[in-house]
Amino acid sequence: MTTNATETAETSKATEALPLTWLYVPGDRPEVMAKALVVGADVVVVDLEDAVAPDRKEYARAATADLLAEPLPVPVHVRVNALDGPESAADLHALAALPALGGLAGLRLPKVSSPAQIVRTAESAPHLPLYALLESALAVEHAYAIATAHPALRGITLGEADLRADLGVRDDAGLDWPRSRVVLAARAAGLAPPPQSVHPDVRDLAGLAASCAHGRALGFFGRAAIHPRQLAVIEAAYLPTPEEIETAESVLEAAASHAGAQALPDGRFIDPAVVAGAHRTLSLAHRD
Repeated sequence: MTTNATETAETSKATEALPLTWLYVPGDRPEVMAKALVVGADVVVVDLEDAVAPDRKEYARAATADLLAEPLPVPVHVRVNALDGPESAADLHALAALPALGGLAGLRLPKVSSPAQIVRTAESAPHLPLYALLESALAVEHAYAIATAHPALRGITLGEADLRADLGVRDDAGLDWPRSRVVLAARAAGLAPPPQSVHPDVRDLAGLAASCAHGRALGFFGRAAIHPRQLAVIEAAYLPTPEEIETAESVLEAAASHAGAQALPDGRFIDPAVVAGAHRTLSLAHRD
């Protein structure tokens, strides 16, 4: 197997265990946070930033700390306030004081635009995995530098609402270049494929499904959600279809009986990279 095919196979094994759904909940709504833990999301993201009014920030920090004081049934991340604003230091101080065996599994950092912000946060919150949200043109330009800024950084993705406003784009196609840039930066840095940004209309499930299909084609893996009803749509869009599973099985059957690159009877060409992709498809199909 070539080096590229080996890397693809290793990526496939890692991808099968990655979260598909990341459910955002407001940090000042303890009852909503508690319900979010049992609705089937792979990760719950408690939001201390956009979802919390300025006069509720302190209460949100306290409510979030109460939630995270004990181990929880699913991983919980916290999106802190913007790192260049006045609230982030208080957020990080409160979260750093939590028990080591509590429920906090990572920090999501909004409006990151430079590698230095990642380094400073890693020093303020040691031992916590960090995830950077790139929400401006400058952030997208610095995507690879941010992605390689510190070993604590485990992922990058876009914050598309802010990025859309920064770029002044109106239709969705205007974001495809930044999306591809972030996917490439993550891969080049050895990070997990980014999850897609949220689909803001919780009633538009058909639009969500179409957007997920497009994101999957661009190289994203999974998606953030803002309502439990979006979770099943995201999972269905990112898990293999019956046709994809059948194709993967036929590739592996053919590979088991022949060595090296070959063409199948229907004209499809397979080589080690295609075989690795087939393994990834079947791993995803059978994930828990």
